[in-house]
Amino acid sequence: MKGDVNESLEGIQAVFLDLDGTIYLGGEMIDGAIEFLERLEKRGIRRYFLTNNSSKSVSQYVEKLRGLGVSASEEEVLLSTHDLIAWLSGEGVTETYLVGTEGMRSMIEEAGLESRSEDPEYVVLGYDTEISYEKLSTASIHLHRGVPLVASHPDIVCPTPDGGLPDSGAYMALFEASTGVKATHVCGKPNKGMILHKIVELGLETANCAMIGDRLYTDIEMAERAGVHGILVLSGEATRDDVSGSPQSPSLIVESVSYLAQ
Repeated sequence: MKGDVNESLEGIQAVFLDLDGTIYLGGEMIDGAIEFLERLEKRGIRRYFLTNNSSKSVSQYVEKLRGLGVSASEEEVLLSTHDLIAWLSGEGVTETYLVGTEGMRSMIEEAGLESRSEDPEYVVLGYDTEISYEKLSTASIHLHRGVPLVASHPDIVCPTPDGGLPDSGAYMALFEASTGVKATHVCGKPNKGMILHKIVELGLETANCAMIGDRLYTDIEMAERAGVHGILVLSGEATRDDVSGSPQSPSLIVESVSYLAQ
């Protein structure tokens, strides 16, 4: 959705906030992010944290946010892992081999899915910050045998203060290079379901909602697919030069969330 939104966020009733590169960078809050969240609360604008980063469980994200001074509940955290579990369940899948963290494994197994199957229906790929060669080799063997690959999200890098680090999209490229297998399905942003189900649940109109994030090909692309305002922050991955050659058109571009809801 283009236009009709400004830095004051006038008319916006709910915002969906990316985390890495938008609210925090690595282990530090983006300058002014705490004050921005406080302004949202004062104005009665509902906020939800929406991230493709599948390296942590919901409870781990809540713990991290609270450790950074952000009061958050589990109901306010929406992950690509939720979208992945919903997709696997919809496909009737119960047996998987996971390339992911223990936090991601806990969510998958709590949903009733096997994550260490020796005869998996899918190799499941997340942002594995606990990656090992054993996981890579076992997954590759399954892929060579014809087991399909599904990924939690497409992000190529995870932004940090020291530069981008390999994310799920980079691992997908690794598997394609070594096995020739591409993911049959990629969950998370920019799939519009990541945001629309919550908007419907809240009883809001898409015109009164905004997605705020630092990536054009996930955050802003999802905003466009869902029909909400897409606000790009330049505190993470994307730059102004990226925008000029991008098929996505943000409704608004700001340096960081500190410029919003003033």
